[in-house]
Amino acid sequence: MIPWGSLVIFITPRGKRALKRLTPGEDWHTTDGIVAAELVHQSNFGDEIKTHTLVPILLEEATLFDRLQGIKRQTQIIYPKDIAQICVHLGAGSDRTIIEAGCGSGALTCALSYFAGPTGRVISHDAREEFVNLARRNLRWAGLGENVELHVKDIAEGFCAENADALFLDVRTPWCYIDQALAAVRPGATLGFLLPTIDQVHELLLTLETKAVAHITVSELFERQWKPLADRLRPQDRMIAHTGFLIFCRHQVVSEDFLARNPKGTRERKQEAARRDRLGLDTNDV
Repeated sequence: MIPWGSLVIFITPRGKRALKRLTPGEDWHTTDGIVAAELVHQSNFGDEIKTHTLVPILLEEATLFDRLQGIKRQTQIIYPKDIAQICVHLGAGSDRTIIEAGCGSGALTCALSYFAGPTGRVISHDAREEFVNLARRNLRWAGLGENVELHVKDIAEGFCAENADALFLDVRTPWCYIDQALAAVRPGATLGFLLPTIDQVHELLLTLETKAVAHITVSELFERQWKPLADRLRPQDRMIAHTGFLIFCRHQVVSEDFLARNPKGTRERKQEAARRDRLGLDTNDV
């Protein structure tokens, strides 16, 4: 039996997918007929049932992906392809404390809450109260959020946690908050950022090279679906291409002695000389 209150995916023969919460007395009215709530309740996920006009309907359990696709949004949400990479890099999971800023509609917050489980913590911030309220409603709708703290706060004043295991910033000017971020995480913690433009990444990298961070990476992810036909396998005509740059680094103090011992080619020596010149350091030893 499918419990009352469950999120259920209904799939019609035409391929239409609808995400509904199973509520007593709330039948689903479609162009293919009425799907009785009681009949769904008496069924199991994976079953095929009939509408009152005998049109077959498939029942599926709503996964995290489905929930992220179905949340109400007033802001551009982070795409699932990027969310997956973020959660892996941050190490979201049991007994971990993850800080987030710029929760917006709460898509990433939902994913972090899902992976954190009952023993993890997610501490999320947004300067706008309407976004915090929206994220709270979306978490409740998705059946998540018991491990989440939501704060209406300007992170220029600092974060509502310290000694966290990881931190992610989805804000327009993250370089303005690096000192606050480093003060909120433990040594060795991962910092992550999402930025849409090259100019923003450039500004962030200039700031990061002056801070106690190391192991900086910059990447972007593309997702291309393929037509699942065994005898005519080929890509779909459209794809999810650039959505943003993902930048990750570690809170790590690195000495000049450590950097100097890394073998460098001609290009790397020129880059290192430029970096030291920007920081006002001696370039004679490069």
